[in-house]
Amino acid sequence: MTPADLARLHAAAFSKPRPWSEAEFAEQIARADTFLISEDTGFVLGRVVLDEAELLTIAVRTDARRNGAGGRLVAAFLAEAARRGAATAFLEVAADNEAAIALYRSTGFGESGIRKGYYSCSAGGRTDALVMFRAIG
Repeated sequence: MTPADLARLHAAAFSKPRPWSEAEFAEQIARADTFLISEDTGFVLGRVVLDEAELLTIAVRTDARRNGAGGRLVAAFLAEAARRGAATAFLEVAADNEAAIALYRSTGFGESGIRKGYYSCSAGGRTDALVMFRAIG
């Protein structure tokens, strides 16, 4: 997927927090510590710094949701993070995104904190992020 493809899918999947731009995706995937895993149904973008992985963002096509695509992408993220030497993984998710929180819980992530007003929203305003964490391996 190109940065433009990623931005289009992200915009279709998100309004809160605001979707990433093509330039933001291009900047992230150019980094040596960042990796992209994509399939027909969606993608996951992550990075590993030292022994810690961060799931930066994930998006699944709306017509492909609730069929295991998100779980496969999270599993692929964890496998690639482990291959790159990560022992732990974390992510932030909008605190009111119940579907994503359920996905992350089902893949072994637990809640570790809240970042107040972390995300800006497309329609304006801000929303809290739930920080989630898990061991890898």
